[in-house]
Amino acid sequence: MLLALVLGSIGVLVQDARAQFVATPTGFTETVGHAGVPVRYKQVPTGICELDPNVKSFSGYADVAKDQHIFFWFFEARNQDPTTAPLTVWINGGPGSSSMIGLFQELGPCGVDYFGNVYNNPYSWSNASNLLFIDQPTQVGHSYSVPVPGYVDPKSGSLILLPNNTCPDYAGDSCGTYSLPDPTLTANSTANAAPNFWKTLQGFMGAFPQYARNGFHFTSESYGGHYGPVFNAYIEEQNAKDIPGAVNISLQSVMIGNGWYDPIIQYQAYYNFTVWPGNTYDYSGFNSSQAAQLYNNLYGPGNCIDRLQACKASGSNAICGSADTFCANNVENLYDIYLGRDEYDMRELMPDPFPYEFYTDYLNTPAVQEAIGAFVNFTEYTDAVGTNFGYTGDDGREVGTIEDIRALLGAGVTVALYAGDADYNCNWLGGEAVADEVGKEIEGWNVAGYVNLTTSDGIVHGQVKQAGRFSFTRVYESGHEVPFYQPVASLEMFDRVVKGLDVATGRYRATVGGKCFHTKGEKRSTYREGNATVQWSVVPTNVTYDTVKNGPGGLWVGGEGEGKSGKRRSLKMGRKGRL
Repeated sequence: MLLALVLGSIGVLVQDARAQFVATPTGFTETVGHAGVPVRYKQVPTGICELDPNVKSFSGYADVAKDQHIFFWFFEARNQDPTTAPLTVWINGGPGSSSMIGLFQELGPCGVDYFGNVYNNPYSWSNASNLLFIDQPTQVGHSYSVPVPGYVDPKSGSLILLPNNTCPDYAGDSCGTYSLPDPTLTANSTANAAPNFWKTLQGFMGAFPQYARNGFHFTSESYGGHYGPVFNAYIEEQNAKDIPGAVNISLQSVMIGNGWYDPIIQYQAYYNFTVWPGNTYDYSGFNSSQAAQLYNNLYGPGNCIDRLQACKASGSNAICGSADTFCANNVENLYDIYLGRDEYDMRELMPDPFPYEFYTDYLNTPAVQEAIGAFVNFTEYTDAVGTNFGYTGDDGREVGTIEDIRALLGAGVTVALYAGDADYNCNWLGGEAVADEVGKEIEGWNVAGYVNLTTSDGIVHGQVKQAGRFSFTRVYESGHEVPFYQPVASLEMFDRVVKGLDVATGRYRATVGGKCFHTKGEKRSTYREGNATVQWSVVPTNVTYDTVKNGPGGLWVGGEGEGKSGKRRSLKMGRKGRL
């Protein structure tokens, strides 16, 4: 077994783990779900996240294999009968990122403020659907292999295992209960992660059949551009097998924000976003020599694109891993080296306090851990998983995402791609290029154009191109985590996708009278925001984000205690961060 975990960024693990050992939780209800998957769960008390006493939530584990326990947190739909509401799953990316990012920072029923208090999110996607958040693969977030006591060595960044729950003085505040970072007890590729994701859904649906009656919807972001197409293609394959004891998962829609789909297309988009034609915020930052270096690192002989092409041709783990490492360090990372801006929101300098990180401390309080049944301390990003995927070069592979999206569309599944246009990491120009590649074989895509995204607040938050069940949306004034920056637009987009309506207006069906619906507008989205919301100094930790002004707002007010430290996520989550 692996006894030491070398982290790509020490701060990631240290920032999220408190100096405590987790008491073994009690009070679980145990059952066996579909496909024979054991499930343990408990009802979460009102106020831990959801503040409405009439809306239930449950958290627990699907025991998908020996020493592989996948954490889930479920919330009933608000303001409707949850037994007739659709079921939507949300997973974050990474690989290695916890889906608590989506829950607490983006679209879940609650957030945590500067003072460590829970507040209601009125724009939670649970307004439109039952919501299921899953930490996957094993060892991510609250998911675990074997709980072990340990601490992080501040010099090496390694997880040092302890013989018992005694914290030595020299260990500092990083002592706690962690998941044993055994690489054999987690996934090492997108395809390798798909079976346990399917098992988790089978387990949950068997344990809670009342919440899985009205169709299944998949939502994700970032590395979800890999996860979404592949996982759902796997679900469709499993459905076709008619496996005894398993339930048919009625997939109706797939929605992915700022996805990482095709590295050959999207590594080139780093140049497109920063140099030519550039982003729509009128900011480059690179001088001519730096721009030339970026171009050469992309297209020079034996450099990024050549390496990615070699990966595609060979399929070799070693070649693909080497290609992605080269591209990450010599193409993507030039942005960090020269500009010092947040990869997930180019308008902000690092360190960036948005979206709020206060929830990471909250999830490591004993009362919360007991309430949700956590067996290990919370880590927002698990480098053991990212490193495992790095060995196979999964990030540098297209992994069949384009063909899988086309296959899902062919099977009658709605696929909605969207992208906040201030994100550099998985920027909208790359996402648009991927959508156009998918659209080459989609009826109506070649004649569809961009139209304004119409929402209830009367503000144009973006533009949409759609043909039939396939759409791509550019969201204005938004970083990587779109529901945080544009909550009204993201909720209304989600509601329309779940209902099978057009994304731009919510007025039309994808097919009408057998004819394919398509938007009629300009071939390209050309609106430019300019640099009015670009920040030229670091924003303090105790500042809120104003979703009306699309930038820093006032100071946090109210609350108890002295406030939180507001520790930020590292730009480089291990080797690479696709949240």
